[in-house]
Amino acid sequence: MKRLNEIYNHQKFSLSKVSYLEPVFNSQPVLLTEATFLERKDKLLQAMKDRGISLVFVYADREHGGNFEYLTGFIPRFEEALLAVESNGEATLFLGNENLKMAPYSRMEARLVHVPYFSLPNQPMENDRGLKDIIGDAIDFRGKTIGVVGWKVFTSRFEDNRHLFDIPSFIVDVFRNLASEQGSEVVNASELFMGENGGIRTINNANEIEHYEYGSSLASDCVLDVLDQVEVGKTEMELASSLSRFGQPHNVTAICATGDRFTDAVIYPRNKAVELGDKFSATTGYKGGLASRSGYVVNNTAELPKEVQDYLERVAIPYYAAIVAWLEQIKIGMTGGELYEVVEEVLPKEMYHWHLNPGHLTADEEWLSSPIYPQSNTELKSGMLLQIDIIPSVQGYSGASAETGIALADESLRTKIKESCPGLWRRILKRRAYIEQELHISLHPEVLPLSDTVGYCRPYLLNKEKALLFMPR
Repeated sequence: MKRLNEIYNHQKFSLSKVSYLEPVFNSQPVLLTEATFLERKDKLLQAMKDRGISLVFVYADREHGGNFEYLTGFIPRFEEALLAVESNGEATLFLGNENLKMAPYSRMEARLVHVPYFSLPNQPMENDRGLKDIIGDAIDFRGKTIGVVGWKVFTSRFEDNRHLFDIPSFIVDVFRNLASEQGSEVVNASELFMGENGGIRTINNANEIEHYEYGSSLASDCVLDVLDQVEVGKTEMELASSLSRFGQPHNVTAICATGDRFTDAVIYPRNKAVELGDKFSATTGYKGGLASRSGYVVNNTAELPKEVQDYLERVAIPYYAAIVAWLEQIKIGMTGGELYEVVEEVLPKEMYHWHLNPGHLTADEEWLSSPIYPQSNTELKSGMLLQIDIIPSVQGYSGASAETGIALADESLRTKIKESCPGLWRRILKRRAYIEQELHISLHPEVLPLSDTVGYCRPYLLNKEKALLFMPR
């Protein structure tokens, strides 16, 4: 059997004329159905039962609302919020002044409790009780194991992860005091939602995949639009205008940077003009996925700065070989550790200095959690949304990026998508045909590309016709 570094030998890759898949944008955001929200609630109640959790409090704020929104359908703009769900299915929303109006629209039926403490500074606090009494009067803590769900699953080898909390201390203190008085225990329960082994948000149904594909494909279209506009003299700010569209909320800070990044600690697009030979990167993300591309602002190798004229051989081709290996090797049933080893063999970490997980789960958040790390025994399953996220760092050179996302779907799930989401199914078939026929990347049947640029990598950004190409024979 051939080793992976033979299958993906760098001699099999070249910069060649490659057409890209003309995007036909899906202009219809897909709403999540009532059946999906009922399924989500049932999944949570079963997970609570399996882990011996009697009551969960799901925290949210503007930046950390994914777990809350998973059940309610909305995030608390401006403020903090809590959703309490008991083992019998009863639910309570704790909302500040400006989100009280959202309670009737919640996709999970819940009673409302007003918590002025969650409101903005100096807004009215016309309450006659402290936070402990507000929560204690609404929820019975007696003898329960209480799970607190923030936005982070802790995996430290040095701490008691069950007792690390990532929500404001004024809320955690109330939980601990009430639990202490009533013979209860408070634990971090974010793994119920996000944990790589059984987190309920890590597996998606057909409706959810169609819902998230909208954002993934939108991000891809935006970044491709930027690549097509890159030219000497345009500014980061001009180009970055294409990274936002239709008022849809981003799940990452958009990147549009030419030359050296972060000068004067600025992380946003600047009024800086593109110059020939610049490094360049563009990134944007919406619910369902992120798209990122980077390379050099040149037409050909001769226009590269002299010290990096081996960029293709030194960075871009080795990186792209790892992307192709990731796409060809990923399948249902393999472990995250096995996928990690695929990347390690094709793009050795010691030589290319990538240091994060070479892939992760995605959902409303760009990074939900990741099953892809050394010795991970987490099985990749049908319904997972995964994003390629390999970031080489070779000193003196621009990075390379072709970050995009896919879904894994077994035959049963593919049939459901085909029957209930025919438009999505047609887009998936079109993308798979392009990837296999034009880019020569062979995908397992369960791999569903969530955007039109999966596998497409253009390292010389002024050359709109050429991209990296794999020639396996």
